[in-house]
Amino acid sequence: MDLMEKNLELLEVQKLEGHTDRVWNVSWNPVSAHADGSLPLLASCSGDSTVRIWEQSSLSHSWTCKTVLEESHTRTVRSCAWSPSGKLLATASFDGTTGIWENYGSEFELISTLEGHENEVKSVSWNASGSFLATCSRDKSVWIWEVLEGNEYDCASVLNGHTQDVKMVQWHPTMDVLFSCSYDNTIKVWWSEDDDGDYQCAQTLDVSNNGHSSTVWSISFNAAGDKMVTCSDDLTLKIWAADIAGMHSGEGYAPWTHLCTLSGYHDRTIYSAHWSRDDIIASGAGDDAIRLFVDSQHDSVDGPSYNLLLTKKKAHEMDINSVQWSPGEGNRLLASASDDGMVKIWQLATNP
Repeated sequence: MDLMEKNLELLEVQKLEGHTDRVWNVSWNPVSAHADGSLPLLASCSGDSTVRIWEQSSLSHSWTCKTVLEESHTRTVRSCAWSPSGKLLATASFDGTTGIWENYGSEFELISTLEGHENEVKSVSWNASGSFLATCSRDKSVWIWEVLEGNEYDCASVLNGHTQDVKMVQWHPTMDVLFSCSYDNTIKVWWSEDDDGDYQCAQTLDVSNNGHSSTVWSISFNAAGDKMVTCSDDLTLKIWAADIAGMHSGEGYAPWTHLCTLSGYHDRTIYSAHWSRDDIIASGAGDDAIRLFVDSQHDSVDGPSYNLLLTKKKAHEMDINSVQWSPGEGNRLLASASDDGMVKIWQLATNP
């Protein structure tokens, strides 16, 4: 399907109000919005030290705040992430802790608090099976936590390699390979050659291999996991590729190589990029705009290229910190979070 030939528009479905400070991050529950009729759930976290859980009504389809998770963090909650089962929500805070909440359907309970980082925790990510959790911090370290029985979490590795604040951690969607990006302008790939969990830095993507020239803010993968998009303070998005099939068949580490750079679109820092299941990349930036990109399907002499699908200017009144596609296929909902204190739900729709 050639999306470029369709007359697509990003329509604002609803503005979700309630946070009293900037909203840093949004995360869709991976198992809601599935065929069993469960309702879509969205978590958002903010400088107001709270996390809000939003639910869509089956009747009116409007979104309401189902619950507010508060009084656990004493400072900004910078990042939130659902476990693959959708049962647990991890929250990373500037108070130096990571909270683990259990979703009991009608309510949430704080079941564990992970401590160890010296200062602000910036990001949290679950691996594909839910057996590991990664966190990163302004203390320049990346921690891997093993999920044990009885709500216990054991620090399995402390990974030191970044020379500055680590902005985001992201597990690969199909393998236990961990990615981190930093204020030191690099992306690091952490890999354990065998099953002993001894993670080492297998690769560093920096200016020397066509990487970013300023802070890297965000990492996202396509559904197959063989492509990655990164975005930066250098005003570019970069697309990377690796032979994931080879890694799956036991051929050892497959390095990531630069495919192309998308530049000249956003004129302020790009804080977030997210790749949808149907291959649309969304980006959100300090220019208050959301942009969507798709593979051009026509490789040029220079190699693969991506086209701008559409731009939503003034999507928010201030910087956009996070854009996230919903996991459900086909409905094409996008959530965005901003310094303006708002969360917005968007739908990618075809104009008649």
